[in-house]
Amino acid sequence: MIYFIADTHFSEENIILYENRPFKDAAEMDSTLLERWNQVILKEDEVYVLGDFGAQDRESFIVSQLKGRKFLVKGNHDTKSNSYYRDCGFEEVYDCPIILKNFWILSHEPLYVNTNMPYANLFGHVHNSPIIKTYSNQHYCVSVERINYTPISFNDIISNIQNQNYKE
Repeated sequence: MIYFIADTHFSEENIILYENRPFKDAAEMDSTLLERWNQVILKEDEVYVLGDFGAQDRESFIVSQLKGRKFLVKGNHDTKSNSYYRDCGFEEVYDCPIILKNFWILSHEPLYVNTNMPYANLFGHVHNSPIIKTYSNQHYCVSVERINYTPISFNDIISNIQNQNYKE
């Protein structure tokens, strides 16, 4: 199966305050993120991290504890080289948005798509900002604050969009 997650910001203490995350410190946040990831992801699953992985020079340690085949679409906080992230355990690292299954644009920041375009955008970056809905017909935000700090399956994303139960 394919899963998505964004804005984990592993080991970054400040993100708890900035985004009102329900954790007392970075250690508790990391532990919860790792536990929830590994509860749903199997070894053969693919997980696309849509930016801002974090880890404060602990990337190799964190990535090695996460199940699945991991891919990183770099975000504005992922400032190290692609080879660095590959050495940490990501199978591939992308500097720019990529297209999955000829329709889904995977990016860190939300991209402009309209009803005349044959694409939909999966993204992070906006965390829990009320300005952008979690999903619509052509977009889905996978920031951890919107997906219960747990990777969300591609099937669930498609189902939510098709059922058109738009979430703020």
